[in-house]
Amino acid sequence: MTTFALVGAGPGLGLATARRFGTAGHTVALISRNAQRLDDLATELARDGIQARGFTADVLDIESLDSALYAAGATLGPVEILQYSPVPRADFMKPILDTGADDLDDPLAFSVKGPVTCVNAVLPGMCELGRGTLLFVNGSSAVRPHPDRAGTSIAFAGESAYARMLHDALAPENIHVAQLIVPGAIRPDAEHSSPEALAQRLYDIHHKRDGFRHYSEPLPD
Repeated sequence: MTTFALVGAGPGLGLATARRFGTAGHTVALISRNAQRLDDLATELARDGIQARGFTADVLDIESLDSALYAAGATLGPVEILQYSPVPRADFMKPILDTGADDLDDPLAFSVKGPVTCVNAVLPGMCELGRGTLLFVNGSSAVRPHPDRAGTSIAFAGESAYARMLHDALAPENIHVAQLIVPGAIRPDAEHSSPEALAQRLYDIHHKRDGFRHYSEPLPD
């Protein structure tokens, strides 16, 4: 049995994707800063017969993130699928003219150093398995920079470039890398951007392995 590792576990999209991959037969590693939330999510998934366990880590703390993913693979089974979808902090989204160099430290750590740490932690196991999937979830500023959300626009662009290079470099290793852009808010009543619809879309991307960038719905004009 292989593991679906979710970085940025929460009660919305995180729970929905954990349930979707868990019902497909994967064990689930839930990773976030909030230990109580992780326990609650694991308990809820267990009611559906899904084996899940929480691992506490902060994506801004490389050592904790690396340790969490190592522990997940060691205790639940090798990580075959990694989803990186933590929610950026509100203070990452200053207007461009109010953004100084120091304001970019945390956004870049969050959206570039965090993904690099995660990939380096799980890649050896995927190579040993002979297969794997790396899923990156971003908002529209990853492809259309927004002047009022400078930190995430700059950092998401870096994450996108990193993921795109991985897509090309890892294809010969049977490791699929893909990005899902969610243009608007994730809402329970949204046809294409509800947690359940996005979870199914991410599972389909993993299963079909067709291309790098996907959109939950078209970008607004």
